[in-house]
Amino acid sequence: MADRYETGMRVRREVLGDAHVDRAEAAKTEFDLPFQTLITEGAWGTVWADDTISRRDRSLLTLALLAACGNFEEIPMHIRATAQTGATRDEIMQAFLHVAIYAGVPKANHAIKLAKATFAEMDGQT
Repeated sequence: MADRYETGMRVRREVLGDAHVDRAEAAKTEFDLPFQTLITEGAWGTVWADDTISRRDRSLLTLALLAACGNFEEIPMHIRATAQTGATRDEIMQAFLHVAIYAGVPKANHAIKLAKATFAEMDGQT
């Protein structure tokens, strides 16, 4: 398990960046430690660490799934991560258009709104 956790932390830092992970680690408490361990080992140490599909593709899948399921809180974090994963803005729009057709226009619309705001922040426009 320690190897999966270490791998997860490495991948998490590579995808989300040191600043994000450092903030998350600083906010971690004894209460949420089991959850943080779960996502570090499961999401980052297993799914994101697998190289069957590229991080770019995984990033696009993640954004589409977050939008389709209405899990909007994590969309800005994963939009910022595209700077590391290589998913382009055009590809992200295509993922959200796919969400509009298969999961609903309101979900895609909200995801696009969040992406626009996050891109503006990344571009230094806010």
